[in-house]
Amino acid sequence: MSNHSLNYSTLPGYFEHDEQPEGPQFRATTLPGFGLIHRRYDTDGDSGHEQTQWERFMHFLNHLNKEASDQARYKLIFVMRHGQGFHNVKEAQVGRAAWEAKWALLDGDDEMTWADAKLTEKGKSQALEIKATLERDIREMKVPLPGKCYISPLARCLETTRLAFSGLEWPRDQPFKPIIKEALRERLGRHTCDRRSTRSWIESNYPEFKIESGFTEQDELWQPNYRETLDEHVVRVRQLLDDIFNSEESSVISFTAHSGAIRALYALTEHKEVWVAPGAMVPLLLVATPQ
Repeated sequence: MSNHSLNYSTLPGYFEHDEQPEGPQFRATTLPGFGLIHRRYDTDGDSGHEQTQWERFMHFLNHLNKEASDQARYKLIFVMRHGQGFHNVKEAQVGRAAWEAKWALLDGDDEMTWADAKLTEKGKSQALEIKATLERDIREMKVPLPGKCYISPLARCLETTRLAFSGLEWPRDQPFKPIIKEALRERLGRHTCDRRSTRSWIESNYPEFKIESGFTEQDELWQPNYRETLDEHVVRVRQLLDDIFNSEESSVISFTAHSGAIRALYALTEHKEVWVAPGAMVPLLLVATPQ
């Protein structure tokens, strides 16, 4: 498959999350075993020993990629929304209308700062709950760790990723080294919570993370007087997927991102608009095909 823009779609029928209600009243949470549906696969029975549902699913996924050759690429993406940030707290206090009209445009108030919002104590606990779920499900169900972790450069995503993934038993040939991608950011513009910190700040505070090439010192994408549209956000997510699907060999990856970024991902892949709760991780089976 040549390196150009691809068609992306989700394959439903494998995870409970795929059929959950659409938002915003409903918010998807992290499910035991990440909601993998108990079902049979055409590839069952190829192995000589009793396998968990997750082992059988991974055998099926690897078979899909092997059989597809250059006609398609399949990836399982663990999509993690950052834990609760101070911007979430302020919006809940004042309501969405007042947040959009006034408070989102400010750096903070007398009680808290939400410019490049950091995690609250509750947000940190939510990230640690993901880690506990991973530790249990990796051990008991053989849930795979992502071969690569891609993350938004905003502080709440950096912090969530470190708390959720650090200390897990990563393979020696695939150590924990998340890759920071500008394209995973929240909807750009106006809201100060979505204006990132400097490259120097990120390097100083998250030295174990890898920053993608071309990453500037100052945030050159965020504009104080223009808010990115959903259509523009979808274009940015498409560019992200093109980059990853054309260069990344791992069949299991993770995104640490934001509610708006996840909704743009769903819009691109024609997935139901299932809103994800703060500090939750949900699976998504994607297929990329030539245009």
